Amino acid sequence: MLTRLKVSGFKNLLDVDVSFGPFTCVTGPNGVGKSNLFDAIRFLSALADETLVNAALSVCAGGKRPSDISSLFYRIGDRSAQEMSFEAEMIIPVEGIDDLGQKARASITFLRYTLVMACRADKGPPSMRSIELIREDLDYIKLGGAWRHLRFPHKAGTWRKSAVQGKRTSPLISTVCEGKDRIIKLIQEGGGRKTSAVPASALPRTVLSTVNTIENPAALLARREMQSWQLLQLQPSSIHTSDGFTVSEGLGPDGFHLAATLYCLAHSDKYTGYIPEDQAAVRFYDRIAARLSELIDDVYSIRIDRDEHCRLLKLELIDRNGTVCPAHSLSHGTLRLLALAVLESDSKAGGLICLEEPENSVHPERIPALLQLLQGIATDVKGRIGPGNPLRQVIVTTYSPAIINLVPDDSLLIAEPAETVQDGRKMKGVCFRWLPDTWRQKAAPEVNTVTKDSLPGLFVPPVPEYRDSISQTKKSGRKRAGQIVSHPDPQLPLPSFSDMK
Repeated sequence: MLTRLKVSGFKNLLDVDVSFGPFTCVTGPNGVGKSNLFDAIRFLSALADETLVNAALSVCAGGKRPSDISSLFYRIGDRSAQEMSFEAEMIIPVEGIDDLGQKARASITFLRYTLVMACRADKGPPSMRSIELIREDLDYIKLGGAWRHLRFPHKAGTWRKSAVQGKRTSPLISTVCEGKDRIIKLIQEGGGRKTSAVPASALPRTVLSTVNTIENPAALLARREMQSWQLLQLQPSSIHTSDGFTVSEGLGPDGFHLAATLYCLAHSDKYTGYIPEDQAAVRFYDRIAARLSELIDDVYSIRIDRDEHCRLLKLELIDRNGTVCPAHSLSHGTLRLLALAVLESDSKAGGLICLEEPENSVHPERIPALLQLLQGIATDVKGRIGPGNPLRQVIVTTYSPAIINLVPDDSLLIAEPAETVQDGRKMKGVCFRWLPDTWRQKAAPEVNTVTKDSLPGLFVPPVPEYRDSISQTKKSGRKRAGQIVSHPDPQLPLPSFSDMK
């Protein structure tokens, strides 16, 4: 769980400092830099898994050309920043599995990861650029001081006690200077305290990305946590694709393997217990169908057809008339909502989930239920972390007035253009502000807050009739918008004030 992110020198993020809760909604004008915040998170995730160059190329705009690497550094006019820096505070899982299948248990779960990188010219054409690691640190945050860093409302005696555990007296990864050389040290946990040290300039990747065994469990689980940070870009063509029998569970960032994930969850030991496996699977499918029916009228049940001849798992929905609807015939909106409902039920899917414009292809009347679903994916900060309450976090960006007006004030971040002056030059970037009388304002009273009234075109006065539209519709028995079989949905227009009335 990413609780705080400081970024400087990456794209148009200059001295950005943002704290996150379990659920965060980011809004603001087009082109201001909301997506760059997601790119910074994706870049850190890629650095935990890839080489420096490959990680950079994965978030470069315009393709994977070597010359694109320089585009990651803050640029003004014909000059680029020489360095970019990241500082991420995170809560990591207390347990996990290393690359050899061995169980690892972290000595401490609240950590701060710091990276500084520079752009350098390699041998070859002048346009060729590479990245050099300047600094890498992985340090601990003391248990007793955790409350100063976790300012969002939560139950200290239950959620925080289960999420923030352990203690340590030395960093896990540190950078020191020895003469003119910068040395990055990986300090082994346990009694031996063996240390491995390498020159930073010689590293093609971060030290954290090389940790793969239980010799360094906290560093390993920090890597696992960062690897789980993903931008969810659900593609209907991926969601409705059938899966082979040998595909393991786990929903892909684009929605791949939904059928296999559903099937594996329905037949996992967690759900079978003391009842027959087939009966337990039906109960699980019914629960997903019930969740989906809150967003779409015409859903009666869900099933996975196990095609023994083709050895494929095929997703099917059944409407209230008993019509079997194969996945490829479902609307884009239905497929996306189904994927989110499955993700909510998958306790193994932890980490950070970023989602852009979740309201796409969703009828405005369904937005309250969609928002409830997104908030349900995030960890419940009133209960203990466990199989029924994974350490999971959701960040969304939106232009939808409906979502902005319904989301809790504590969860809203507003991106605005920012301008500063350094060395006599105007530096344009983005800043993230929040609403008054929220936990962020109490944690950083020196930051200027904004009000919803100052968001032209995004804020409308609260309309009780719109907030209660679903409950009123259920009481009246009226047919609500939404069906499960159609051609791909067009993007729906944003609801106007008259629509909400």
